[in-house]
Amino acid sequence: MTVTIIGLGWLGVPLAQLLREQGYTVKGSTTQSKKQAHLVDSGIDTTVFSLDPQPKGQNYSDLFDTDILFVNIPPGSRTRPASFHPQQISAIKKLATETKVPRIIYASSTGIYPNLNQVARETDSIDRDNTGNLALWEAENLLWKDKTYDLTVIRFAGLLGGDRIPGKYFSGKENVPGHFPVNYVHRVDACRAVSWIIEKDLWNNMFNIVCPKHPTKKEVFEKNALDMGFPPPGSYDKSSNQNWKCISVEKFLETGFRFHFNDPLSFTYSVDLLSKT
Repeated sequence: MTVTIIGLGWLGVPLAQLLREQGYTVKGSTTQSKKQAHLVDSGIDTTVFSLDPQPKGQNYSDLFDTDILFVNIPPGSRTRPASFHPQQISAIKKLATETKVPRIIYASSTGIYPNLNQVARETDSIDRDNTGNLALWEAENLLWKDKTYDLTVIRFAGLLGGDRIPGKYFSGKENVPGHFPVNYVHRVDACRAVSWIIEKDLWNNMFNIVCPKHPTKKEVFEKNALDMGFPPPGSYDKSSNQNWKCISVEKFLETGFRFHFNDPLSFTYSVDLLSKT
């Protein structure tokens, strides 16, 4: 079976490595020509391909000659208008439909849920007026509408591990929000979850992928500082008027999946990368 990964980045590369170890034929795309050579050398058939928002690149049609298309494109909501990412996904859908791609996995985010100070589940009603991320909401709906392929949407929580250490970003800062529950998932489990969905044929579905345990931000930041040796936040915001959400993973656990990193307080990181980030 062949899997194409659109977006061989921080998540896509280790996912490609895991799938290759499991016997899949893997190919994928990068937007950087200088990165292509490195990926090819590592054994991953890589094409330079970008969406701006229309497709750009050479010979990228081969990416869509595949059994499964894993679409892993950040929405860029901070730097792009909300319409940009849906246009990217529209272009992907058009190419996938024309080439008759049979299965698609779309990497979305739990950021799509509104902050309603409660548990968020896949069955929650989300619309353009209450969504936490309009670009993702439109992209998901676009992929579901009149589809000719099997589709599963993964809503990833905050992806951590490697050099992504949450406490590092708040080290020494003042008035840091700390009493809300975190919604995190380790990169190892994110990759394992994609593999699990493929292995178990969990198609035409939607899953939140998030750690079952939700310690507070303060607990995580203080543990990171203690483990990694950098200063914790200087102070925490004690106000209670900020909204939050706690993402449920119950539906995915019902498929039989078990997390390797069950608790964000037990996440491992690459300490040697601290000086580089």
